[in-house]
Amino acid sequence: MTMTIYETVTVAGDRITLPLLIWRRFKRPVPGVLEATLEANPGLADLGPVLPVGTKIRIPIPAPEAEKRPTERISLW
Repeated sequence: MTMTIYETVTVAGDRITLPLLIWRRFKRPVPGVLEATLEANPGLADLGPVLPVGTKIRIPIPAPEAEKRPTERISLW
């Protein structure tokens, strides 16, 4: 059983979109987090593309194992 950890973030500025909020949180692309955030916050999509100031959003934090990517070895010879 996988346990999902959530972080609650409050929108504190104007013209903040969900993709921008997620980018600011992780500082890199994280596949699936946008969709998982929408699932964790029913009605969030109904607010429109620009989130109102003060909106609290639960963002799922991926497990460290899921973030590890296999490294590809390259041989020069």
